[in-house]
Amino acid sequence: MVRVKPFAALRPPRELVGEVQAPPYDVLNSAEAKAMAGEKSLLHITKPEIDFDPILPDHDPRVYERAVQNFKAWCERGWLRRDPAPCYYVYAQTMEGRTQHGLVLCAHTDDYASGRIKKHELTRKDKEDDRMVHVRIQSANIEPVFFAYKDDELLSAAVSQVCAGEPEYRFTDENGFIHSFWVMDDPALVARVTERFTTRVEAFYVADGHHRTAAAARVGAERRAQNPAHTGEEEYNWFMAVCFPESELRIIDYNRVVRDLAGLSEAEFLARLEEDFVLERKGREPFRPTGLHNFSMYLDGLWYSLTARPGRYDDSDPIGVLDVEVLSHLVLDKILGIKDLRTDSRIDFVGGIRGLGELSRRVDSGEMKVAFALYPVSMQQLTDIADHGLIMPPKTTWFEPKLRSGLAIHTF
Repeated sequence: MVRVKPFAALRPPRELVGEVQAPPYDVLNSAEAKAMAGEKSLLHITKPEIDFDPILPDHDPRVYERAVQNFKAWCERGWLRRDPAPCYYVYAQTMEGRTQHGLVLCAHTDDYASGRIKKHELTRKDKEDDRMVHVRIQSANIEPVFFAYKDDELLSAAVSQVCAGEPEYRFTDENGFIHSFWVMDDPALVARVTERFTTRVEAFYVADGHHRTAAAARVGAERRAQNPAHTGEEEYNWFMAVCFPESELRIIDYNRVVRDLAGLSEAEFLARLEEDFVLERKGREPFRPTGLHNFSMYLDGLWYSLTARPGRYDDSDPIGVLDVEVLSHLVLDKILGIKDLRTDSRIDFVGGIRGLGELSRRVDSGEMKVAFALYPVSMQQLTDIADHGLIMPPKTTWFEPKLRSGLAIHTF
C-alpha cells in the first residue's frame, strides 16, 4: 500500500491567491511567463529567468540564485504563510461543466523506488536534473505532481464532506477553468484518510509530473545519503502530490504535426497511406477521430479520415493497441522516416486543448506540411500499461485542466 501523510503547507492568504497562483512551469515559455507574471506571481519563483532583461537561459546559475531569493522574499512579505498544523487539502477543478476532486498530500519517495508510484513515461535527464536543482536549493516542493488512484468510496466520502463547506479559495483562470480549494484540518477526518490510503490504496499512477516526481525521489535519496542517522521519517522523504480518483479524470488527445513528406508528392503520400489505412476525404470542415484506430489528417487544406486496416495493430498488446504506436509505426516511421519522436526536429506535438484549429493553422501557415489528430488514450489503458511496468511512447497523454501552482507548497 502507499504511504501518505498530511503537511503544514505554505500558501497565500485568501485575498492574495489570485495574484500568487500561476500555471505550472512547463506550460509557458519564458517570454509568455514574463508577460503574464504580476508582482506577486509564483512564476518569479518557478521561472525566475523572467526577472532578468534580457531573459536568461533557465539553467544559468543566476536564475537558480534568484529562485531562492524570491522564495524567501515571498515568505518574508507574507505572500506565503505557514498553516499552523499538518492538514490535507482538497483541490477541485471544473472544466466545461465537469469537476474533478483531488487530495493534496505528501507521498513517500520509497514508494517511487519500490514501484508503488507507477510511471508510464520515460524522463529526460536534462529536465529531471533541472527540477532536481530547484527542489534541492529550495528544500521544497514548490509545485505538486499529479497522481491518480483507484476509486475508493471512503475517500470520496471524506472529500465530499469537506467540499460541503465554503472553499478557502475559488478563482477562474485565464482559460475559464474554475479552481476551488478547501483545508481538511479536522484531526479525526485526517486520521481516517491516512488510514484508508495506507491500508486500501495499492498504488499511485503518475498522470502528470514524471520529471518532478523523479527529481523529488532523487533529492530524497541524496539527503538520505548525507544523513547517517536517517530513519525514513524525515521530511525530505516526502513530496507533495495532488491525487485524483481515476474515474474523475479525462485524458484528451495529444496530436502531431510534421514538417515535410520525406520527398514524396502528396499523391504518392496518400497512395502509401492506403496500404495500411482506409482513407476517406472529409473536406474543409475539421474532422475529429471517432474511435480507437481512427485518425484525422489535415493536408493541403483538406481533412481526411484514416482507419487502420485489420491486422495492422495488436489489440492484445498494451502498447501495440495505442494509436500513438499505430501512427508511429505505420506512418511516421514507415512512410516519413521519423524514427525517434524525442529527437527528430521534423515533428512537433500539439495538446488537444488547443483544438483542431491549431493543427490546420500550423499547416496553412507553411510551417508544417501535414497534421494528425488521435483518439485519446483512456485511463484504463494508462493504468494497464503502468501495472505491466511498460512505458508509453512519448507525448501520449494530455491531462487538462493543469494543476495551478502556488495553492500549497511543501518544505523540508
